[in-house]
Amino acid sequence: MAIVPLPRRPLDPSDISGDISGHASGDIPCDMPCGAPGDLPCEAVRQWYENDLGWATVPGTPVHLITGLRFDVLDVPAEAGFAALRHLGPIPGPGSPVALRDGRMWLLVAAGGAEELPGLLEWLEWGGLDLDLTAVGTGGHIEAPAPAGGATGRGGMPEGTGSQGAAVWLRPPEPGREVEASLPTMSALGGTAGTPDLVRVVDTVATHCHRVRLRRASTGPSESQPLAFS
Repeated sequence: MAIVPLPRRPLDPSDISGDISGHASGDIPCDMPCGAPGDLPCEAVRQWYENDLGWATVPGTPVHLITGLRFDVLDVPAEAGFAALRHLGPIPGPGSPVALRDGRMWLLVAAGGAEELPGLLEWLEWGGLDLDLTAVGTGGHIEAPAPAGGATGRGGMPEGTGSQGAAVWLRPPEPGREVEASLPTMSALGGTAGTPDLVRVVDTVATHCHRVRLRRASTGPSESQPLAFS
């Protein structure tokens, strides 16, 4: 009988070195000016994440969030991500934070989840398939989506829905709450009521990544917007 891989403990923050994803000083080079018209200044964004959420950021601009400390990220095609979220929970609504950028969806999971991903995919019999499903964990970082509260489109969806440009929150974290309690984790580690465990999230996301891949292989690139859904 197959056994779910035992969860591994996330590394201590002291294990994170100053060299982040190949940048010797940890700075993220940026050719774009910080604070385009209508955008929050970078320092305001940084303070919101560091002071309100307690999330570490990378020095430099634009603001990037360090993964592997308070959360990890599953990185999937947005089309597959939307389909998975329809099974996992309402959009937007209660649940772990979700962001969009350049046709990709970032699902926040508990720290250590990125390390669990390869073993879970093998155990769930998804190993060896090209699912376009990756994870960002210890030693990595993601672009910080602008804090929630800006203009939204129909149904509460951010204008642009992350199809191009900067990252946006689809399901933003809520300041003043312990965000980690809502993040999918291994069943053995618990979680809040109604929070799906990491096994279910990975299996659901992998299923829809595979379906998207098969559909694209049979029909070719879609002429419609990749984030459109009914």
